[in-house]
Amino acid sequence: MAEDLITAVASQTKRLNSSSEVVQRVEENGHPSKKLKSDADEEDTEDQNKKLPKRKIVLLMAYSGKGYHGMQRNVGSSQFKTIEDDLVCALVQSGCIPENHGEDMKKMSFQRCARTDKGVSAAGQIVSLKVRLIDDILEKINNHLPSHIRILGLKRVTGGFNSKNKCDARTYSYMLPTFAFAHKDHEVQEELYRLDRETLERVNQLLGCYKGTHNFHNFTSQKGPRDPSAKRYIMEMYCGEPFVRENMEFAVIQVKGQSFMMHQIRKMIGLVIAIVKGYAAESIMERSWGEEKVDVPKAPGLGLVLEKVHFEKYNRRFGNDGLHEPLEWTEEEEKIAVFKEQHIYPTIINTEKEEKSMANWLKTLPIHDFNSSAVEVQTNNKNPKKSSDAEGSDGCGDDSD
Repeated sequence: MAEDLITAVASQTKRLNSSSEVVQRVEENGHPSKKLKSDADEEDTEDQNKKLPKRKIVLLMAYSGKGYHGMQRNVGSSQFKTIEDDLVCALVQSGCIPENHGEDMKKMSFQRCARTDKGVSAAGQIVSLKVRLIDDILEKINNHLPSHIRILGLKRVTGGFNSKNKCDARTYSYMLPTFAFAHKDHEVQEELYRLDRETLERVNQLLGCYKGTHNFHNFTSQKGPRDPSAKRYIMEMYCGEPFVRENMEFAVIQVKGQSFMMHQIRKMIGLVIAIVKGYAAESIMERSWGEEKVDVPKAPGLGLVLEKVHFEKYNRRFGNDGLHEPLEWTEEEEKIAVFKEQHIYPTIINTEKEEKSMANWLKTLPIHDFNSSAVEVQTNNKNPKKSSDAEGSDGCGDDSD
């Protein structure tokens, strides 16, 4: 009888142990507790991830910046949401980095290539960091990101790679409604305005004047005319052919430069608009590069997009060394184009039509004084704008700090 009872108990125990529904776990207090097998599998996966070596990589990012307070994360501050807040959260949740690395980004050697402004979008942002190279890494990171932030590519890089310091140049685009170029003396209906060939050529002639090295102290804040860091090299700048979206005509300005200071691109475009509209003389461009203080208007931030970052020197040295790939994204170009059509362009167009940011900004141009006096220079020097301006930078404020 006793033997039969022992046999029955042993049989029951065996069935429980082999059940697929639960896994027995003995806690520190000695009492068994039941845990779903799926949870145990997740723990096993996490344990396996922890054993993976960390490798230095770069991620190709695209995002719509509307509703975000720029790219750069402010650890410990939840008041202003940034793109990096969502990115770091996704990296932790996907198992790419330990949770404590999310709290201290230096632990993963994190570096963004460009610090984009409040509301500014990106189609080709690059960040470098050390991660665990888990299986299906891009899919898992994207599963924890909102649809308006995507990781489109990943490449291994050298251990000492820094996405900001190794970047040779950055290309930005600025999408704007073409009625911004209509002369101030001509009344126009915004949706009916179409840019004529002569005006487009004048716009491009003025934008072309920026090419080369100039002193852009008037195009940013807290830079004096004799500050060497105010000199910046512009490789190209032009306005493309206009096109119609949602019954309104738009155009895209492209600018490529080694680096840009806070608000520099928006002020470069703002000054050209002021000249084309007839508020300022063309000679103001030359004056703005001199030591004189010039009142340069700052165009709205809505249409600004970080298009691409360039690593030409790095590619020449390491791109074909047999261990690393060149940091070029030809295979990802289609995905970038689709993202822009789905998330960036519609946001710019719809926001412009609803909030009229360009139309409202154009109304402020008459109040600018394009012939500032020496007295105003002294006043401005006594009360410089602080670099903590909530709008951040036009993308590369890191380089001018």
